Amino acid sequence: MNTLVCSTLVFSDDTIPQMESTQLDKILGQQIQIHRQNKGWSQEYLAEVTGLHRTYISQLERGLKSPSVRVLNHITHALGMSISRFFQGVEELHCEYHHK
Repeated sequence: MNTLVCSTLVFSDDTIPQMESTQLDKILGQQIQIHRQNKGWSQEYLAEVTGLHRTYISQLERGLKSPSVRVLNHITHALGMSISRFFQGVEELHCEYHHK
């Protein structure tokens, strides 16, 4: 059985809280923005190094668009991190929102 440790709570597979797609998109966008800003990069620069359009980066960061795995791969590679590390941050943010 897989478990997710969320702060001090532990959920089994059948009790893990589900995210609404809009909430997930917002959290994904926040993670992109956090890592981009930590590098001191503008949206324009991230767009340039990933081959994506700046307005698309903006839409991702605001949670208006859902990134594909391919797009996340481009973004995380450009940011110098693995997709798994990126999703660890997504899980952490989800736990923060869910347990406020």
